[in-house]
Amino acid sequence: MAVLARASAGEIEARLADGPELPPHVRLRGPETGMVMVRGRAGGSGAPFNLGEMTVTRCAVRLESGTIGHAYVAGTDVKQAELAAVLDAALQDGGRQAGLQQAVIAPLAALQAARRADEAAKAAATSVEFFTMATMRGG
Repeated sequence: MAVLARASAGEIEARLADGPELPPHVRLRGPETGMVMVRGRAGGSGAPFNLGEMTVTRCAVRLESGTIGHAYVAGTDVKQAELAAVLDAALQDGGRQAGLQQAVIAPLAALQAARRADEAAKAAATSVEFFTMATMRGG
């Protein structure tokens, strides 16, 4: 679900274009967009505080088999939320799971990993090493 939540609707549709067909579904809820409160902790372990609000789109669907899928995605892309919910339900079917993992999830995960590596390389190229005054004075 994390891979689907980070993938755009276009990226998901591109993987489905030549791959397995999604099963028919009925919308149970949404897709609908709203806000959620994001909480943080000072230093990672301090007291929790409200960082701010974030836009989220959610969707719930039911397949003809009765399997229910849910998705929550950051932003307002209703198509992404619905595709992720349908895939959540379809991935619960043992007969479809391997094909969907191979055709959709694995390529999206590889694309996201490559994107993160590219961003990390760009950030590393701009890093500056700082020395303390004590180091510069020789101790």
